[in-house]
Amino acid sequence: MSAHPRIEELPDDFDESLDLNAVPPQPTTPPTAGPELPVPGNEERLKQLEQDGQGPKLPPAMAAVESHTTDELADILNKTPLFMTDISKAGDENGENIMLDALRALQNEGTRGDVAQNFREQGNEAAREKRWIDAKEYYTKGLAVLRSKEQKWDKPEDENEEERLQREVEEASYINRALCNLELKNYRSTTLDCAAVLKLNPKNVKAYYRSAMALYALDKIPEAEDVAARGLTLDPNNKPLQTVSSKIADRKASLERIAAKRKAEDERTKKEKLLLSTALRARQIRTRKTGQPPEMEDANIRLTPDPLSPESTLEFPTVLLYPMDAQSDFIKGFPEATSIEDHLEYIFPLPWDTKKEYTIQNVDCYMDTHTGGLIKAGKKLPLLQILSGSNVEVVDELVKIYVVPSQKSKDFIAAIKARKTKAG
Repeated sequence: MSAHPRIEELPDDFDESLDLNAVPPQPTTPPTAGPELPVPGNEERLKQLEQDGQGPKLPPAMAAVESHTTDELADILNKTPLFMTDISKAGDENGENIMLDALRALQNEGTRGDVAQNFREQGNEAAREKRWIDAKEYYTKGLAVLRSKEQKWDKPEDENEEERLQREVEEASYINRALCNLELKNYRSTTLDCAAVLKLNPKNVKAYYRSAMALYALDKIPEAEDVAARGLTLDPNNKPLQTVSSKIADRKASLERIAAKRKAEDERTKKEKLLLSTALRARQIRTRKTGQPPEMEDANIRLTPDPLSPESTLEFPTVLLYPMDAQSDFIKGFPEATSIEDHLEYIFPLPWDTKKEYTIQNVDCYMDTHTGGLIKAGKKLPLLQILSGSNVEVVDELVKIYVVPSQKSKDFIAAIKARKTKAG
């Protein structure tokens, strides 16, 4: 299945006039240097170096860096949020870090709705830049704030406004996270986010669209069709919904054609089996299947030339066994009207028969009976006459014929009897 088309909707507050694909303008003047990072220096060490005439001719900030060992510098940088790698070491000797505390306060500053809205806005910014994983994380954090049982946020001045803000942020975070999941091909998560949106606002058309896209990608066509139809009921002129609805209709038609073809094939197979079974019963041919049939690929008993015509004749997969020499030949289709001799004529002489023991006149043919015995099969008789109404049983759709040199027939029959006695 091809991937879904590029999603055109963008998160709330997106400036539609912006061209995300445009190359940003290059600055005409070189940027001015920003403020230097406040890296504490080791003043005593610096003074000693200057007194010894070894002081570095560096700017103050660089001189401060040079005055520390590598480990000291690493500790200093870890207290700066930009370079922080271990929050447990972020504080000073008293465990305090003013900059980090300020960042934490900023994140939790305001009411619950304000904090959730802050995460939403960060998610929107990431989504505009198509950083879908980051955007999804921000929306998830915003929703976590709204669902949190903690009460660590400021008390709102206007309860009604706070309730309105929280509801707006919750709906926006869910629908925008659905977009992220859709872009990340997390289709089931997309449908779950859209379902959450529709619980809050049953008229959110974007939720219907994104859910339809995800269901289409999952090839859940009936569900996708239903969702798209509900969305178009709300907004009949919505182009994205019209597009996905058209694709869903095409896929539905394709699946219906496939299903119809499969149904026709199944019905044909059933008719072929019924007609074959009827033909075997009419000819009084015994058949039996075991739990371990031999591997014969596509070889089986069939009616030819037309499996659906009662006037067709039966063909049987047949193996000619040469038990006295541990050899065999396989005939894929032995027509019921032909004789054993008809086939021996093109099979003989046998390439491995160096003693010239196997000729049509000098061999006897035998077949198993359903009671475990043997019958001698006439070489000139049609196969149908041998199988019809006799004790011969066709096991697993395979006819077995033993071909034995006449002078060795007594030995063969004695061996079969001994085997039967031993087995009994």
